[in-house]
Amino acid sequence: MQERAIEVAKQELDRGVSLIGPHRDDLHLQLGDFPAKSYASHGESWSMAIALRIGSYTLLKSEGSDPVLILDDIFAELDTARRKQLAAVTTLAEQTIITTAVESDLPPELLSAKFYVSPGVVSKETSNG
Repeated sequence: MQERAIEVAKQELDRGVSLIGPHRDDLHLQLGDFPAKSYASHGESWSMAIALRIGSYTLLKSEGSDPVLILDDIFAELDTARRKQLAAVTTLAEQTIITTAVESDLPPELLSAKFYVSPGVVSKETSNG
């Protein structure tokens, strides 16, 4: 793979995109005996994506890293029970960054600093308001 990476490095720079690597592989997930791509509901697909994210975090942590857990607008698609479960998982991370477009999508259990972004301005609000 290293030889191939050297071969395509100029093309990648010219195009501004990675052309090879594990992130370009297709991932085929199963839901029981069926391909998830065709048979999983929207909620099941989200649950699989979250499981993959948490699994990759757990793997890195088990190998001695202290990764940052980044969750981009992930709570919007979850019901209240799943929001609480995911919020509990975030407490295991040394540092978690969560983005959301709708503040009410965040579970109240997430007691931390909040940053609000509006055109050209970033402001901070602490958990105390």
